[in-house]
Amino acid sequence: MSKKICVIGLGYIGLPTAVMFANHGLQVHGVDINEKAVSMIQKKQLHIEENGLQERLNQAIDSGKLTVSTTPEEADVFIIAVPSPINPDKTANLDYVRAATQSIVPYVRSGNLVVLESTVPPRTVEDVMLPILRETGLEIGTELYVSHSPERVIPGRIFEELTNNDRIIGGINEESSRLTAELYKTFVKGTIHLTDATTAEMVKVMENTYRDVNIAFANELAKISEKIGIDVWEAIRLANFHPRVNIHFPGPGVGGHCIAVDPWFLVELQPELAKMIHLSRQTNDSMPEYTALKIKQILNEKGIKHGRVAVFGLAFKGNVDDMRESPSLEVIHHLEQLGIDYTAYDPHIKENQLSQQTQELEQAVAHADMIVILTDHQEFKYLQPEQVGAHMRTSIIFDTKHCIERGLWEENGFDVHVLGDAKHRSKYEKHTFSN
Repeated sequence: MSKKICVIGLGYIGLPTAVMFANHGLQVHGVDINEKAVSMIQKKQLHIEENGLQERLNQAIDSGKLTVSTTPEEADVFIIAVPSPINPDKTANLDYVRAATQSIVPYVRSGNLVVLESTVPPRTVEDVMLPILRETGLEIGTELYVSHSPERVIPGRIFEELTNNDRIIGGINEESSRLTAELYKTFVKGTIHLTDATTAEMVKVMENTYRDVNIAFANELAKISEKIGIDVWEAIRLANFHPRVNIHFPGPGVGGHCIAVDPWFLVELQPELAKMIHLSRQTNDSMPEYTALKIKQILNEKGIKHGRVAVFGLAFKGNVDDMRESPSLEVIHHLEQLGIDYTAYDPHIKENQLSQQTQELEQAVAHADMIVILTDHQEFKYLQPEQVGAHMRTSIIFDTKHCIERGLWEENGFDVHVLGDAKHRSKYEKHTFSN
């Protein structure tokens, strides 16, 4: 295949996708409106963190197969991989999709293929993109082919999953689907499944909504477990031995650009029907406040009136540098409302994004009364309690991700609290449970 590809959006999905095509022999031109990001990529510098990306970017640039700029170029295929966030009122913000689609109109020629990778509400291709693409004067489906092929990857394992995961492709007609499948066969080893565009949009939103509902269930179980004196992590582990049960794990909230966003697309489309989906979103969105109140409760029980908390983890998930929709930020917001002093530390967020953020572990825990783990970075799993405890005012740790070894921390004098675990309460705490 000797096609030229123009990728619009060089973020967490667009850049790895562009690099993959380039390193499989296709000529790729990447586009982003972020001038700083473009400049960095041109210098083979990363503006995002992803395993294996640096080596692959070097190869793509050095081979001459990847060029980047802030404006599109004529190509055979246009891939749109831009953000699709939600507005403050929880409605879908499709401005980036509209702008990206509009930006390619002057460059599209007869026979071209346009692929949307962004996760979007069902009917976005039909109702948002196609009206814009008709401005080209080309007949949709015979002169211009359009598909939706949603990304289905997880940060930290993007290249592995781009290659091995099954791919859903939904064209506006059979020829659009066929051309898109031929394109992605360049590097996809997983099975490619063909459908229509709206079904493909629905499939991706369904996948993330399923996970959101499952996590909401786990968060409710965590709250119940704290009331009746059991360890929800143990209970979920045992329940998952059942061959038809797969319960997810609780946490301080749900973040990222997918699970915390996509269910709202269905709520907006059909509010009267998406009742369980809406309740799950509300449940997960309430967890940061619940976590902050637990922090206050623990401090109060210890008689600490003006406590200082060291927040560990700002990324929305472990071992990534992505803070989009991170529940950690909401936890911090509620701590501020409660008047609780804090410092924030995340080894993956290399530049300070918050006024109370530090890049130094020792500075983060200095004179702190409590460590609160909100992200399960690998670095946090292997923290040395004697090392951090030496700098703290009070030795308390609250683990919302079940990622530390409780016994080790208790042996080093820490009062250990774990979200959803009232069975193994610290030896410093009385075993009293409310009804």
